[in-house]
Amino acid sequence: MEERPETELISIPATPRVSTPEIQTPSGQRSPRPASKETKSSAWTPTSFISPRFLSPIGTPMKRVLINMKGYLEEVGHLTKLNPQDAWLPITESRNGNAHYAAFHNLNAGVGFQALVLPVAFAFLGWSWGILALTIAYCWQLYTLWILVQLHEAVPGKRYNRYVELAQAAFERLGVWLALFPTVYLSAGTATALILIGGETMKLFFQIVCGPLCTSNPLTTVEWYLVFTSLCIVLSQLPNLNSIAGLSLVGAVTAITYSTMVWVLSVSQERPPMISYEPLSLPSSAAAFFSVMNALGIVAFAFRGHNLVLEIQATMPSTFKHPAHVPMWRGAKVAYFFIAMCLFPVAIGGFWAYGNLMPSGGILNALYGFHSHDIPRGLLALAFLLVVFNCLSSFQIYSMPVFDSFEAGYTSRTNRPCSIWVRSGFRVFYGFVNFFIGVALPFLSSLAGLLGGLTLPVTFAYPCFMWVLIKRPTKYSFNWYFNWILGWLGIAFSLAFSIGGVWSIVNDGLKLKFFKPN
Repeated sequence: MEERPETELISIPATPRVSTPEIQTPSGQRSPRPASKETKSSAWTPTSFISPRFLSPIGTPMKRVLINMKGYLEEVGHLTKLNPQDAWLPITESRNGNAHYAAFHNLNAGVGFQALVLPVAFAFLGWSWGILALTIAYCWQLYTLWILVQLHEAVPGKRYNRYVELAQAAFERLGVWLALFPTVYLSAGTATALILIGGETMKLFFQIVCGPLCTSNPLTTVEWYLVFTSLCIVLSQLPNLNSIAGLSLVGAVTAITYSTMVWVLSVSQERPPMISYEPLSLPSSAAAFFSVMNALGIVAFAFRGHNLVLEIQATMPSTFKHPAHVPMWRGAKVAYFFIAMCLFPVAIGGFWAYGNLMPSGGILNALYGFHSHDIPRGLLALAFLLVVFNCLSSFQIYSMPVFDSFEAGYTSRTNRPCSIWVRSGFRVFYGFVNFFIGVALPFLSSLAGLLGGLTLPVTFAYPCFMWVLIKRPTKYSFNWYFNWILGWLGIAFSLAFSIGGVWSIVNDGLKLKFFKPN
């Protein structure tokens, strides 16, 4: 008999068909019942107290139904309640993802402009504490990533396709309040930051390519923001998360390339004079404490993408024999190996090249400021162009949860999928809203420490709590203590970073300049 094809986790009909002599497979295909001993013996029913001979006309068909259902359950594993609306939404519309797609998406989401600021943290922490903090943060977030991958199908018959859904399952009513703001900020806030960084980098790229003798009339900074936003809106017309796998591959390759280029070019040049590797000294102990907290926050914020893990895993098919967490974790391991190959050399190489002379803008600004005349213009232009490509790709994957929320609201009210015009309208509206926020409120970057501290539990704290509340390990066991301690440490660091952000605002002041971007 031909092997039955593997099927997606689906619900079983309430009344299975009993009149057909063929085997009804879960996918709807029929395979003829082979001639075997069972066929010969199906004409009679063994005599016993449980199954008397006069029940043979009914007992045999019912027995076949039970056998077929048992085989189906063994193949599928458990019943899954399907939400028909998921077939209309960008995250769950396509479920043909694989380990390669998972690696592309995780790498695109995990490496970004935050990595270029890591040497700034080393200027406050020094060699030993900087490397130690980066190593601990990397291992910590890798563990919480593994937790999220395992919790995607923690409850039989249910797939948690979004971070907020998993938070609701763990924290019940508090789940929405705890997870909604951080995840929305990590998506929409990151998209706004990408517009600002992408537009400014395009402006620098034009200046390098055009050169000092260029006579053309250059665009203003706001106009470059508008150009970048328009490119993002065009690319955002791809329908679902699986359809942007090619863009995620481009983002992953460009992130690895420009990260490697930046630290290799910095290390290969002569170091500036008066360089020092001692941590920066500050006048008061309070200032020193909050500066260290700010540096630890920079290290923690370099690891991003946990708000997208469940969404990426939701694009994969899942069966009892081949659950989705296997290819997801395989792709995530490859992605985070390359993420480590990007973050550690950038942090260590950048601090070695510039020491505590590192500007607050990060290693890319240091390279442009110290060696713009020593490095060929072509290499500098290529590095800036790669950053632009990476920002364009990252915008798509970070915006996908917001697109999903827009369309979920529409489909729940109308009970029909979004047309291509409605979907395009949502994405155009979202792109220009982010552009407007970036231009109208340029001082939001000063609030990054405060807002970033509030979003830190998404990566370092909530997954540990959700593991305890959903998996319910033995009370007072090592697993129980370990996750509770990690979770509360994440909350403590979040509060400390938020207080440090408030202190930075009070100490440096907040310049409320509307519609005047730098």
